[in-house]
Amino acid sequence: MSPASTTELSPKKLKREVARRRTFAIISHPDAGKTTLTEKLLLYGGALHLAGSVKSRRAAKHAVSDWMEMEQQRGISITSSVLQFEYKKHFINLLDTPGHADFSEDTYRTLAAADSAVMLVDVAKGVEPQTIKLFKVCSMRKMPVFTFVNKMDRYGRQPLEIIEEIETVLGIGVVPINWPIGMGKDFKGVYDRMTKEVILFDSEGTHGEAIVDAKTIQIEDPKLATILGDKGYAKLLEEIELLEIAGEPFDLEKVRNGEQSPMFFGSAMTNFGLAPFLKYFVEMAPSPEDVKNPPVSPTRPDFSGFIFKIQANMNPSHRDRIAFMRITSGRYTRDMQAHLLRENRTMKLGYPQQFMASERELVEEAYAGDILGLYDPGYFKIGDSLSTGDPVEAREIPRFSPEHFAVVELKDPLRRKQLDKGLNQLSEEGAIQVFRQPHVGNQTIVGAVGILQFEVLKHRLEHEYNVKVLLRTLGFKHARWIGGEFDEAKFERQDYTMVLKDREDLPILLLRNDWALNFVRNNEPGIKLLTNPPGTPGLEELHGKGWGF
Repeated sequence: MSPASTTELSPKKLKREVARRRTFAIISHPDAGKTTLTEKLLLYGGALHLAGSVKSRRAAKHAVSDWMEMEQQRGISITSSVLQFEYKKHFINLLDTPGHADFSEDTYRTLAAADSAVMLVDVAKGVEPQTIKLFKVCSMRKMPVFTFVNKMDRYGRQPLEIIEEIETVLGIGVVPINWPIGMGKDFKGVYDRMTKEVILFDSEGTHGEAIVDAKTIQIEDPKLATILGDKGYAKLLEEIELLEIAGEPFDLEKVRNGEQSPMFFGSAMTNFGLAPFLKYFVEMAPSPEDVKNPPVSPTRPDFSGFIFKIQANMNPSHRDRIAFMRITSGRYTRDMQAHLLRENRTMKLGYPQQFMASERELVEEAYAGDILGLYDPGYFKIGDSLSTGDPVEAREIPRFSPEHFAVVELKDPLRRKQLDKGLNQLSEEGAIQVFRQPHVGNQTIVGAVGILQFEVLKHRLEHEYNVKVLLRTLGFKHARWIGGEFDEAKFERQDYTMVLKDREDLPILLLRNDWALNFVRNNEPGIKLLTNPPGTPGLEELHGKGWGF
């Protein structure tokens, strides 16, 4: 980032800076290669000189986006990372989301800060459950989705089969921008349908650790038949002709409306196909100004932004807490004052940081579309809105009803204060939900969407707060907040329910199984069973509003 200007920001400069921003998230099923793709995009953007994949031959290296110790141990992403780099005069904000399904709530929040998404599909597995779930969220927002078919260096399903599955299962038109030549050890390159050129990759290299060499050749060049062999060349021409006759034509307006997905083929592990993908992605992906129906114009001179993520202890030696803010309009300058809508107070936004995983640098200025990390002494909540001009409504970010529950048992009773601090911070960042059982002393119950969140909770309490706990799981399947008249004592006497209070002291009912849920629903007509706290939108409510940020 350049130093902050001492002169007033001109509308022309603001428009120019906003136009070069691209803010996107990567979505996929676990093990589709998302962390590897993230790292290789950084390599091509010049942010890395040597890529170190979690599965590379040099196993001592860890993926740069996996900053948490537990991520490095397991080789999976369990937190959202925010990574920034420049590429061909564009400024890229890349939001790497948790790949594990148990952490999908964090992914949903991250998608609220993105303008587009890259959907990663494993060529051998096609469309998988987590991909479907996350695509639906993108679809609610009418968010542009770019498809990257990964692992072409391995054998998998035929490209036409992948296209048909995406169109059938996800209900979106697919337009291949390039087409693969071969698969597995025979993956030689891609045909660029826009330029009608063939891009051939050099298979000799550094096992994906450096940018691969490629050469371009015209499709009509006789040398191509020699390189691919007569059979391979004839097959390529036949597939190209089929795409031209039967394929859907590319329509940028449909892409921007989330109705059509440009498709690319490649291998994140070997770097084949990444340069062609990046080239078209920065051209086709929307800048903040291209996003449909934003709540505020990105080129409005007044600054505004919202908090979409809070992360404690990114730097264990400082025990700090960072609030991640997406800028929605204007320009941010270091140490500026802004109005926090929820508390109706003006505050200084100090120590602004941008990230390369655990590495950070202070920022002098940033623009609409950018992601900043703000030092947070405990002021912010997820969804908070900040502005210097007219108030901008807080973003509606969905909350999820937990599906797994456990009693927290402290091994050393003298560490109660540290436990409370840890649970408070981790619940504020959305890692878990904390409840208490009325009339049962200090007993704390935690809820999570996925069971792996409990493992992460134990690990983080021990390594970040020096607190060891046992988690005794409870045999309940559903949690519902209560609306309407509620006789608490009546439900405390049942063995198929448990009454708890959340952090806001709102009653929440745990139900042992589907039968219990249906029984209460059918026999207590005066009670509303809510999947979200009263006044907090869930996915269905946001879908009804179009979730158009």
